[in-house]
Amino acid sequence: MSGAVGVAQPDAVRRKVEAWLAENDPGEVIALKARPEWPDDLTLTVTGLRITVVPCPTPLAARAALHDRSAGERLVLLTDLDDSELGDGILAHLSRQRVRTINQWDLVRQLFGRVATLDPTLVRAGSWGVAGALIDHVPADGWPTPPGKILTRDHALRSLTAELLDVPPGELDDSGLIQWSARPDRQMRFSNLPEKVADGVTAYLTETAGPVAVAVMAAVRAGHGVDAIPLGLLAGLLWPAPDGRGTTEVEAAIGRTRLERWFGGHRPTREQAEALHRAAEAWVYRTIDLDSNGRDEAMRMLRRAETIAAEVEVTGLLAASTVLPSGFLQRLRAFADAVRLAVPAAGPVPAAAVVRAQRALDVVEAHRAAEPRRLETARMAVRLLRWLHTADGPPPATLLDALHRQVRQDGWVDRARLDLFAGDPDEQVGEAYRLLHQAVGARRSRHDQQFATLLAATTGAESEPGALLRVEDVLDRVVQPIVDRGRRVLLLVLDGMGVAAATELAESVTHSGTWVEFTPDGGPRTGVLAALPTVTEASRCSLLSGRLAVGDRNAEKKAFTQRFPTGRLLHKAALRTGAGTAIDPEVLAALHDPAIPVVAAVVNTIDDALDRSDPATTVWGRDTITAVGDLLATTTDRVVVLVSDHGHVVDRGPESTVLPSTAGENRWRPSGGAPAAAEVAVSGSRVLLGGGSVILPWREEVRYGPRKAGYHGGAAAAEAVIPLILLAPGDEQPVPGWAGAPVASPDWWREPLTETLPSATAVVEPPRRPAKRKAPQTEQLFDPDPRPSAAPEPHPAPDTVSALLASARYAQRRGARAALPDDRVAALLTTLIAGGGRARMDTLAARAGIPAHRITGAVTALRRLLQVDGYAVIRLDPDGRTLHLDEGLLIEQFELEPR
Repeated sequence: MSGAVGVAQPDAVRRKVEAWLAENDPGEVIALKARPEWPDDLTLTVTGLRITVVPCPTPLAARAALHDRSAGERLVLLTDLDDSELGDGILAHLSRQRVRTINQWDLVRQLFGRVATLDPTLVRAGSWGVAGALIDHVPADGWPTPPGKILTRDHALRSLTAELLDVPPGELDDSGLIQWSARPDRQMRFSNLPEKVADGVTAYLTETAGPVAVAVMAAVRAGHGVDAIPLGLLAGLLWPAPDGRGTTEVEAAIGRTRLERWFGGHRPTREQAEALHRAAEAWVYRTIDLDSNGRDEAMRMLRRAETIAAEVEVTGLLAASTVLPSGFLQRLRAFADAVRLAVPAAGPVPAAAVVRAQRALDVVEAHRAAEPRRLETARMAVRLLRWLHTADGPPPATLLDALHRQVRQDGWVDRARLDLFAGDPDEQVGEAYRLLHQAVGARRSRHDQQFATLLAATTGAESEPGALLRVEDVLDRVVQPIVDRGRRVLLLVLDGMGVAAATELAESVTHSGTWVEFTPDGGPRTGVLAALPTVTEASRCSLLSGRLAVGDRNAEKKAFTQRFPTGRLLHKAALRTGAGTAIDPEVLAALHDPAIPVVAAVVNTIDDALDRSDPATTVWGRDTITAVGDLLATTTDRVVVLVSDHGHVVDRGPESTVLPSTAGENRWRPSGGAPAAAEVAVSGSRVLLGGGSVILPWREEVRYGPRKAGYHGGAAAAEAVIPLILLAPGDEQPVPGWAGAPVASPDWWREPLTETLPSATAVVEPPRRPAKRKAPQTEQLFDPDPRPSAAPEPHPAPDTVSALLASARYAQRRGARAALPDDRVAALLTTLIAGGGRARMDTLAARAGIPAHRITGAVTALRRLLQVDGYAVIRLDPDGRTLHLDEGLLIEQFELEPR
């Protein structure tokens, strides 16, 4: 009975007693239907009369109250018993011989701060027992007082619902409700409500939170409230869009039927299912970004959704999910199928196959729970497909051409295929990557053989290097000219860093814009040729000596001091420090000392990885090579020359081939007998070990010595070509002949292939710029072939661009501000239009011939030029890397008529 009545409030009892006394009833005892509890003084004074209130939970208590009543004393008995339970003997002593009721709405008025008026719609809603519920579930600190004198329906029901769900009133929306469903402890109170009250609260929630409330509360009332979020994640698959795309309707219909038991037999409508799906996915997105606990909770819900999907046998639909891990795997497998079909038996990859793989990758990238490492490997796979789509150009004519191919093309290939080599944990995906890796390896192997042949011929010919920069020339031809200009230098020698690792490190260093990369004449990057064999004792000692030499660090230090008497050479041990500081104070003092023109620091992070860890799975950046980040952070007034002594190749595991050798070195052996098919014989003055004549493997999978994580010493381009990155703080020319670098990555690395492109465009070097005067090759520092940064690549201008440049409004705006040259404007807009209205910043820089570090300023100038009256003709994505053009708005703002 106690659930049907509430606690009698003193004011309500007082009003009931006043009405009783006004009846002139001769009876002296009145019984009121109320919970037998009294929070106030047991004595009331009404119209001058003293009234005693007595709670009576049992008939015996009522009899005792009647028996103990003094003569003439008036009593109010509070009881939740009905007439039959009290019995005729007690009823005979009561006014009207029955238990009177207290008006519940009167009590409600009092509970909300004695409001004067009740909203009529609230009273009409009382059919499901809202008044009783408000009386029964008063919070400890009472119901909140309404803002006015009227107790509105929304205020009362919002207060009641918030109390029953134990959530703040302001969170009774779809997101608050879905968050509540994740708390089983808060659902218990609601689950114990009478059915009519639960119906009424659900109806109100549907008004405030929308159709999502119907599905959530149905699950809660069926005992599956904690599965509301997993059910919502499946709802988008089982109640697909009306067009049915991306799903099998029959399988979905069967799944909906099987899922009804989670909703207590209720089948959500499409509207309710869509609302539940949106709310559940939004919860996942919010929660997964909170912290590690949030990510764990989100993953628990995702796994539970997949478990339910297996129970209702709809796992085949999970690929359509943008959040479920199984959806990511299914999408990745579909992508792997596209890769497998694209890998050619021979010849270039067809353009259509590359486009299919790109589209499959787009689907993978759209998955919100995509695993970053696996996603990055998939991106690398597409890049390699685009590289394989390009027809292999003619073999390089000179060793310099082969070296530049490694720096400008194949080094990027090596970076991508290292990710591919690391593979994917899924066997199906891994098999596709294996096939692609083999196809890439076949072409790269041909390139390595061509490189090694030229290396052996050039080394044996003892010809002058000309534009070819050798490791022993770096101090004289790169460092010394900077010092001669009055600039101080930090020479960073990363032992074992190949071109692939350097591409990552350079991106990491220049990303913030603090450091700007410079290249010879602002053209493509160049590289350095290592000494032979490509091992530390030969190549690093030659680098730091400024001449061909062999020796350990003591020999390096002695030779470097002879070359730069006031310089300072620091090896890894000298860079270490104690707790609290990243760099030794003596190192800092050397870096900041204006009397020390050259500080050289040797960092062994990569070389150490070749022995002890797996360099194939490492991202080489400031975070992994911490010494680089620390040194750059404290070096703001030196030109940084980033170089290595040799590159490396990684261990190929079961694919490795071990050849016999008496020397026990990993990647070189003394001359003796004819070289095998995977080897080349090299001799000459630049061969510093083996008596000047050695056998070097050019195939990467060959080794002689014990197994390690990686190797160096051989004639593969990845070992013999040293990257050269010159950095300076700010946009200034650090040394004559060097200028801001263009985008370093090749087109196939950055730009998606379109079906309109020709199907086998050869990879070629940028067009050579004619020299102004003839000069002997020995006088040239670098090959004079870089593309001038001031001259954009020629593009046929679309009609819109031609019309813009000819318009009067454009001429007016261009004359009123420091605008870009028209050819730059045309190049930028043409690139955007060709990309469907969007392009990455590095693509824009490459296509418009703008140095990489200046593209942001160029885009700012373009936006200022084209945004008439503040309309966003050009806008930048929040990622800061993708630019968008609204061509229609451009035409409208400049009143163009495309020709």
